[in-house]
Amino acid sequence: MGTLLISVLALAGACSGTRKATAGTPAPAGITDSAQLMTDDSLLTALLASRPAFFADVVQRRKSFKLQIIYTEINRNARNEPSFTRHYFNLSDSQYFYPASTVKMPVALLSLEVLNELKLPMVDKNASLITGAAYNKQTPVFNDPSAADGRPSVAQYVKKIFLVSDNDAFNRLYELLGQQKINARLHAMGYTDAQLLHRLEISMTPDENRHTNPVSLYDTSGRLRYQQPMLINQAQYDLRQDSAGHAYYSRGELVPHAMDFSLKNRISLKDLTDILQATLFPLSVPARQRFNLTDSDYLFLKKYMSEWPTESLYPPYSADTASYWPTYCKFLLFGSAKGPVPSNIRIFNKVGDAYGFLTDVAYIVDFDKKIEFMLSARIYCNADEVLNDDRYDYDTVGFPFMKELGQLIYDYEAKRPRKVLPDLSAFVMSYDK
Repeated sequence: MGTLLISVLALAGACSGTRKATAGTPAPAGITDSAQLMTDDSLLTALLASRPAFFADVVQRRKSFKLQIIYTEINRNARNEPSFTRHYFNLSDSQYFYPASTVKMPVALLSLEVLNELKLPMVDKNASLITGAAYNKQTPVFNDPSAADGRPSVAQYVKKIFLVSDNDAFNRLYELLGQQKINARLHAMGYTDAQLLHRLEISMTPDENRHTNPVSLYDTSGRLRYQQPMLINQAQYDLRQDSAGHAYYSRGELVPHAMDFSLKNRISLKDLTDILQATLFPLSVPARQRFNLTDSDYLFLKKYMSEWPTESLYPPYSADTASYWPTYCKFLLFGSAKGPVPSNIRIFNKVGDAYGFLTDVAYIVDFDKKIEFMLSARIYCNADEVLNDDRYDYDTVGFPFMKELGQLIYDYEAKRPRKVLPDLSAFVMSYDK
C-alpha cells in the first residue's frame, strides 16, 4: 500500500479533468471541454484499484451501475483561503440518473434566498409560512407540531430537509417558490441541466405540479406581511427522452418496458457538487453561482447540514433514535451503520435514494486530523432492472459502496501531505443538543 500511495501522490498533480478555484477569485463557470467529463481521473482510478475487494466489481460494471464520482481536493494557503481540484470518475451528464431527494438542497437554498429578496419588515426564515390550497390535490398547512412554537416556517422546513430529508418539507418550499422560479433561477445561475418538475412522494400530474399553492407570511407577532396567490408555470422546457429499467410496476401491474423519466426531476452530479461548494465556500465560485444569502443564513445551513438527528430537539428526532440514528442520511463514510460517531468528524451533505438510484454529495471534515474534502457519488442499485418492486440493492451494494468510498478517500486524505494545515474553525457549530 505504501508503494501505491507514493504512485498515487505523484499522479495527483497531473490528473485529467481537474478544476481549481481560489476563494475571492472568480473561478471558471464549470468545465468547458465536454470530453474531460468522460475521462477517468488517474488519481481516482488508482485509488479504486488499490482496494479490489471493495471496488473491482463496481468499477468493472460501471455502466450498469451508472457509477459517477467527483472527489474535490481542498488545499489552503497561508491566509487559509481554499483552492479546489476536482477529480472525476465515469462522469457523464448525458446519462440520466434520478436525483431523488438531492433536489431538496437547491430548493432549500432558494427558499432562504427568496425571503431576502422580498425584504419584508420583521420577516425572515423564522416567519410563519401558511400554505393554502386552490387546485386539485393541493393541501393546506396551518401549524407544525415539530416546531418549538408550533408554527410552520422556512427555517423549520430547511431543518427537516437536511436532518432527515423530509419530503413534505420539500413540497412546501417548492410551493413557496413555484416551479417556474425554481428552474429559471437555477438556469440563470448556470445550472442549465436542471429540471425540477414535481413534488415528492405525492402522485400528481405535470399540470398539477405546475400549479403551486397560495402562501402567506406572518411576522412573529402574527401580522400578515405577504400573500402570494397560486402560481402557474407557463414555461416550456426542453423535451427529454430519459428512462430507466427494463420493466416497472404501476398500480400493481407489471409493465414490460422501461419507465419514462422524461417528466421527472433532473440535475447533474456536477451541478449538485457546485451547489454544495457555493453553499459552504461561496467566494470560491463565480458570482452568478452564488445564492443571495446572509451570513446568518450560511451559518444556519452549515449547522443543520451537519447536525446529527440525535442532536435535534425541534424537530424532536433525538426522541426517536430507532428511526433516526446519528448517521441517518450520511451515506458516504458511514453507509447504513448505526453506531456511535467520532466527535472529531462532521459531514455537511445531502443524500437521495429512490427507484434504486443512490446519491450523496458531501463535504467531510476531521477537526483533529485537519482533514477536509468534498466527495460526491452516484450508484444505481437495481440488479433486476424492475422499478417499483421494492427490491433494490441499497443494503447489499449501495450503502456498502458509499461507506467504503468515503473511507477510501478519507484514508488517502489522512496521508496526503499539505503545505498548510487548514483552520476549520468556521465549520465548528454549536448544535441543539
